[in-house]
Amino acid sequence: MLATDFLAFHEASRRNGIILSFGGDLSENVLFSLGEVLKLRMQQGDTDAAVSKRVFSIFVEQAQNVIRYSADKLVPHGSPAGGMVSAGLIVVGIEDGRFFVACGNEVPGEHVATLRARLDHIAGLSGDELKKYYRERLRQPADEGSLGGSIGLIEIARRSSAPVEYDFQARGDDRAFFCLKAFI
Repeated sequence: MLATDFLAFHEASRRNGIILSFGGDLSENVLFSLGEVLKLRMQQGDTDAAVSKRVFSIFVEQAQNVIRYSADKLVPHGSPAGGMVSAGLIVVGIEDGRFFVACGNEVPGEHVATLRARLDHIAGLSGDELKKYYRERLRQPADEGSLGGSIGLIEIARRSSAPVEYDFQARGDDRAFFCLKAFI
């Protein structure tokens, strides 16, 4: 890429309200560093503390989902789950006067139906219903194959100011590209 390409990308990002973007291999260490940058950007923008907290919380949940569930991951031999490195994207920006956090990563094609059903269910719940569902899920064991408490998507929905948006784009290699966008 030439400097003109990078400049065009930079200008397009600014026009589209992007304040932080990362694409590539993501790990817990990278998440920590990006989180520090996001906190500084939010402070510089004099963002309301409650809004900043919600943006940061959703950012962390989405980044952890990429790290834990991306189909494109590296797990160094003998390392704990925290040592995973997974490929994906995460973007924070402002659209129509609201903050958004979006992430994307490849998922195994066999997981799409279950993930879509979970997201459809969550998206159809009211605020009170989300609260109740969250409490129910806290009392239940984590889903089989889950690397967390199986409540991350519910947390994202609870902290969002509108229903989360999501999509799956099938690929030819038994994988799908999964995107999730939350507004705050």
